[in-house]
Amino acid sequence: MALGKRLLYIFSFIIFLLLIPFIAMQFSDQVNWTASDFLIMGFLLLGFGLLIDLVLRKVKTKSSRAYLVIGIVVLFLLVWAELAVGIFGTPFGGS
Repeated sequence: MALGKRLLYIFSFIIFLLLIPFIAMQFSDQVNWTASDFLIMGFLLLGFGLLIDLVLRKVKTKSSRAYLVIGIVVLFLLVWAELAVGIFGTPFGGS
């Protein structure tokens, strides 16, 4: 698959994911994202998507690829949890 097509899929998926809280904000007061929230999550998802794409393209063995993808997903979830609720209490999350 061409690089341009992969990037289009990644950007499309990011926009789809960011539309979920945007639409939820229209119907509920419990979802309250600011423009900076959308920007930060967009960059986080973009980095995540590009890193996964890089691993899938460059790593040849299936086991190494699986371990790296799992590690990237865990790292993404930890950063997301820290940014969302400050689960670890670091200054990174605003605590």
